[in-house]
Amino acid sequence: MTPAQYGHQAPATRPTSRQRAVDLPRLLPTSRGATSLADHLTRYGRPPSPGPDTKQRDALIEEVARAGLTGRGGAAFPTARKLAAVAAGRDPVVVANGTEGEPASFKDQVLLVRSPHLVLDGAVLAAELVGARRALVVVHHSARAAVDAAVTQRRRARAGPVQLTVVTAATGFVAGEASAVVHWAGRGVPTPLATPPRVSQRGLGGAPTLVCNVETLAHLALIARYGARWFRSIGTPAEPGSMLVTILGAVRDPCVAEVAIGTSVAEVLGLAGGPSAPLQAVLAGGYFGTWVSASKVLGRPLSAEGLADLGAAPGAGLVAALPVDSCGLRETARVVRYLGGESAGQCGPCLFGLAAVAGEMEHIAEGHTDGLSMLRRWLDQVGKRGACAHPDGAVQLVRSALEVFRAELAQHAHGWCCGTRTILPVPGRRRP
Repeated sequence: MTPAQYGHQAPATRPTSRQRAVDLPRLLPTSRGATSLADHLTRYGRPPSPGPDTKQRDALIEEVARAGLTGRGGAAFPTARKLAAVAAGRDPVVVANGTEGEPASFKDQVLLVRSPHLVLDGAVLAAELVGARRALVVVHHSARAAVDAAVTQRRRARAGPVQLTVVTAATGFVAGEASAVVHWAGRGVPTPLATPPRVSQRGLGGAPTLVCNVETLAHLALIARYGARWFRSIGTPAEPGSMLVTILGAVRDPCVAEVAIGTSVAEVLGLAGGPSAPLQAVLAGGYFGTWVSASKVLGRPLSAEGLADLGAAPGAGLVAALPVDSCGLRETARVVRYLGGESAGQCGPCLFGLAAVAGEMEHIAEGHTDGLSMLRRWLDQVGKRGACAHPDGAVQLVRSALEVFRAELAQHAHGWCCGTRTILPVPGRRRP
C-alpha cells in the first residue's frame, strides 16, 4: 500500500453533541489532489500575522494554550509550552517535522501532499511567534514534490517574511525523533539523543530550535484563524480537537481519516469500511504502541484518557486491526526484528538488547516457549537504559504482546498457531 492509496478522505465521523459546531474534515480537502494556493485561500482565507509586536505574539501563544493543542507526532506535548520555551531564546529556528519514519503510518504524508499550504502557514506562523527568520520543512520523500510546488507558489505570490527551505527526510524509524531531525538537517546524520541540552535550548546550528510535527502546525494555523473556542468545539474537554489517523490491517478500505478525539475505536474502524474479518486485537499508536484485546478496546474512545487503563494511547495516530487468522506473536516478532535493525548503534541496550529480544520473540513464535522467563528478564534490562527512547518503545510493544496473546503462548507451546497472515508493513533491512 502506498501513501497515495491511503490518501482518500474517509467519510466524516457522525457528529455527537460536542461535534455539531464544526464539520470534519478540518485539515484535508474533500476532493482528491493537492490544494493550490488559490484554493487554499478560498477555503481558509489569509492567515493572520502577529508581526513584530511582542504583545500580539504572546496573546496568540496564550490562545494556543487555551485551545489545548498538543503535538500530533506521538508525544502529545503541549504546543504552547514549546512555543514559549523557544521564543525565550536568541535567533531561533523552526523545523516542521514530516519525516514520518513509522512504516505503518501515512497521515503526515497524506497531509503534506494534499494540504501543503496549511502546513506551511503553520510553519511560518510558528516562526513569527518565536521570532525566527527561517523555517525548515523536513518531509518524507513521497511528499517532496508537492511541498516544493507549494513553496514555489508562495514565492511567486511573495507570501510571507519567513524563509522556507524544504529538506528530504532521512529514512529509518528513529529519523523522525526531534533531535534526530535536527542532527539530520545540520550534520546529515539522523542520530537521536535524550541527553541535555534539549533542541529547544540548543538545536540547529546551536540555535534554539522549535521542532513540531506537520499536523500540529496545520492545527496551529487554524487556531490562529478561528480561535481556541472553535478548536475545542470537537474532541473531549481534556483532549480537544481532531486528529489524523492511519487505519490499516483487517479493514475493508485502509485509509487516512480525520476524527474528533474521543471517537470510539469501533467508529474509527468503520471509517475504513469496518473489519474485513473477525478481530482478536488492535495495535494502538504504532510500533512503539500497545496491543489491546479487541473485546476490550472497540468501545473505547480513541484518546489518551480513554485508553489509559489499558496501557495504550493514540501515539502517532495509528490503528491496526489484527484478524483472528493472524498470529500476534509472529507479528510482534517481525516488528521487533525490524526495530532492532533500526538502532542508531549508540548503546548496548538498543544495539545488542533489541537483537536478543527479537531473536527470542521469533523463537517463541515458532513454538519454543522455554525462554519466556529469560525474555522477561531481558525486557527489564533493556527498558529505560538506552541513549534514546527507541528500546523503550520496543519493550512496551513486546510486553503488551505477552499479555494480550497469553493464550497463544500456551497454544504455541503445543505446536499450534492461529495463522500466518501478516498485516503490518515491515520494510526490508536498510544498508548501513
